[in-house]
Amino acid sequence: MQSLFGTDGIRGKFNKEITYSLAYKVGYALGFIVKTKNPILIGRDTRISGEILFEAISRGLNDAGKEFVYLGICPTPAIPFLIKKEKFSSGVMISASHNPPEFNGIKIFDKNGEKIKKDFETRIELFMERANNNKLFSNKNKSISKNDALLNIYTKGLIDTMGNENLKGMKIILDTCYGSATTCAEDIFKKLGADVKAINNEKDGFKINLNCGSTCLDPLKKAIKENEADMGFSFDGDADRVIGVDSKGKILDGDHILFLWGRELLEEKLLTNNTIISTRMANLGFEKTWNNIGGILHRTEVGDKFIFDAIKEKQALLGGEQSGHILSKINNFCGDGILTALQISKYCKKKNISLESWLKSSFIPYPQKLTNILLSFDFKNMKNSYKNFINQSIESLSTTKNNNCRVYIRPSGTEPVLRILVEAQNQKEVDFLSTKITTELSTKINKISNDF
Repeated sequence: MQSLFGTDGIRGKFNKEITYSLAYKVGYALGFIVKTKNPILIGRDTRISGEILFEAISRGLNDAGKEFVYLGICPTPAIPFLIKKEKFSSGVMISASHNPPEFNGIKIFDKNGEKIKKDFETRIELFMERANNNKLFSNKNKSISKNDALLNIYTKGLIDTMGNENLKGMKIILDTCYGSATTCAEDIFKKLGADVKAINNEKDGFKINLNCGSTCLDPLKKAIKENEADMGFSFDGDADRVIGVDSKGKILDGDHILFLWGRELLEEKLLTNNTIISTRMANLGFEKTWNNIGGILHRTEVGDKFIFDAIKEKQALLGGEQSGHILSKINNFCGDGILTALQISKYCKKKNISLESWLKSSFIPYPQKLTNILLSFDFKNMKNSYKNFINQSIESLSTTKNNNCRVYIRPSGTEPVLRILVEAQNQKEVDFLSTKITTELSTKINKISNDF
């Protein structure tokens, strides 16, 4: 049986890996497996294919006799928040997060608002494999129409996390990247008193994540400079991650967010065993400086589900990824870019400090270089002999030379690429190693590709 699920749900190009038929079967399987009577909540980002996949999933749910509530375009974190608050039996988000418009995906949450575990994924895959997939049922439609009021409950919940704090006197730019954050981010910051300008703020599924958002900060930097803003925040397509930029164009990535936010909690003696959770992508400079102030950094494999598991195991209060996907106790450890941006803004206001000054007090990062090798095949479903060969090649090249140099290679869980991270104290060493390793690995992969 081929695995459908990656590190963050099911992901792929629309009409290639992610089809109407697949989405229908996922909906039908989910509707059959979830036994509680409460409906399932469904949301999506702005991608053009989202409406088609919603139709397929909802039809599958209906044919399995399961009701659903349609939230429409919304941030991914709205789904788990509302599952818990409104007692939905499960939730589905149709999104490919930070990926380009031609991609889409299906993220599934359980009744606790947590992304489903491996055993749940396996049950869905087994059901889809065993069912008569060509037979479409025609039960009477039992769906519940779109509920616009639910998004207001989510946005109020975000505002409530600020307590009595407001953002008056702060000039902030938001890049909503034509995605889910367009639904509410600007309005939330305005309600809290900030002077806000939102860019790329139309719901446009053709432009989502293209030359904007958390993976392309140039538009945000330009807008901050032109508007003489104090800071800015750039979200990804489904608003579960965020990257900040200060008034001088310096980048506040996930590592800096974890360090600065974590340091506040450390000083307040709120961190269990002084521990925060991050991944193997976290910067060595971050880890060394965090250790120097008495903290412990626990690393996991890349993916928020691994961070979540480690948070539970270590009873930690904060974790996240360099990409800006941050999990905190505030919202039951669901990655929420808007929440993270609000918390960073709140700390600046409470401390009466600019983001520029606060960022200067953070760690000095080691030079890093992340290179991608495009794969012409699906790594997780390729022949074991080929997969073992690539894994052995990765292992031989993923060597840590010393305490101040690190190489980490992994297949992406969301895109058909191999990611190569090289990190060292010296930029020349980083560039040399990155070129050498990328060239060697590309040559080996090309030899395998010719066999397909």
